[in-house]
Amino acid sequence: MHIVLDDTAMTAAGQGNVLASRLIHRAHAEPGWFLYAPACALVEADRARPGTAEHLAALPGITVLDLDLSAALALARRETWAAAHSQFAAQPTPDRPDGAIIATTAPKRWEGDPVRVLDLNI
Repeated sequence: MHIVLDDTAMTAAGQGNVLASRLIHRAHAEPGWFLYAPACALVEADRARPGTAEHLAALPGITVLDLDLSAALALARRETWAAAHSQFAAQPTPDRPDGAIIATTAPKRWEGDPVRVLDLNI
């Protein structure tokens, strides 16, 4: 299971969202669970809730995704860098042929986009 945390999911994790916490636990404890934090989304989450980036980057079950050239070129297609990097990270790759699911607390943000969404609202 490959899951990309968008900036809203990262902020929610820092505020004790139960579903976000479960994802983090699974990524750390269960084989086959992978959790990704796109760098641009991490920056936005830290702006919304200072300390979020440092905390999430320190967790062993989360892989921070750098902003490489391909991701940078995709940024122009979205309104925010956080959304663009999250959407780019969720696209299929050789390692993730089915792509990844975007975990979010703002599922309406992703309506009309070619991504699968996991709503973290309880």
